[in-house]
Amino acid sequence: MHRVRFRDPAGSVRDGQWHDDGVSFADRTYSLDEVDVLPPCEPTKLVCIGRNYAEHADEMDNDLPDRPLLFLKPPNALASHGDTVTVPEGKERIDWEAELAVVIGAQARDVDAEDAMDYVAGYTCMNDISNRDDQNEEQNWVRGKAFDNSAPLGPVLATPDEVPDDAAVELRVNGETKQSSTIEHMIFSIPELIEEITAYVTLEPGDVISTGTPAGVGALSDGDSVEVEVEGVGVLEHDVRVP
Repeated sequence: MHRVRFRDPAGSVRDGQWHDDGVSFADRTYSLDEVDVLPPCEPTKLVCIGRNYAEHADEMDNDLPDRPLLFLKPPNALASHGDTVTVPEGKERIDWEAELAVVIGAQARDVDAEDAMDYVAGYTCMNDISNRDDQNEEQNWVRGKAFDNSAPLGPVLATPDEVPDDAAVELRVNGETKQSSTIEHMIFSIPELIEEITAYVTLEPGDVISTGTPAGVGALSDGDSVEVEVEGVGVLEHDVRVP
């Protein structure tokens, strides 16, 4: 079952089910144009992973990390399926980055890798939109990664059993495939990431781990339509506005 959070025509936020042609809650079904699809969780933080695919590290001319490279996005970074995402103005390069996102289901601290999946509620899609102008000028990446709307997330939460171990991750811009890989190419696995993160940070229910992007990143342009697809989850869609 794919869970979806949405705002119904009366303005109430619902936690329901996603269908091919709409969403439902209790005994009511709505078409997608009747509702606003919301991010599938309400995180206190998003923990993101850098350089978790060797080919992406290579295309960015970076060394491979010897431990997971962690950075944070705050809740203000969230954007929803169907949104038009406005990116910072006056920048030369704002990049797309398709990623599998892990949603935490229970409070987690000092979790061993072998127990890590007990803390996972499910998976969703994320675009880790990145402001390269400022990212390349700072160490903490606040301007580069944590700006408003820099984390489109959704559209649904899929349970782990619905997502294959070698699930495909793909990104399309205006219908053209730009990124295509599988999660089996990640350097650090999801259990390894959870173990490393929770050694330092307590993860709360609804928190997100965005597991890194494969090769093929590139610059967004005004008016672009972006699709992030994770096998077993579905397709996150959003448009882009460059002021």
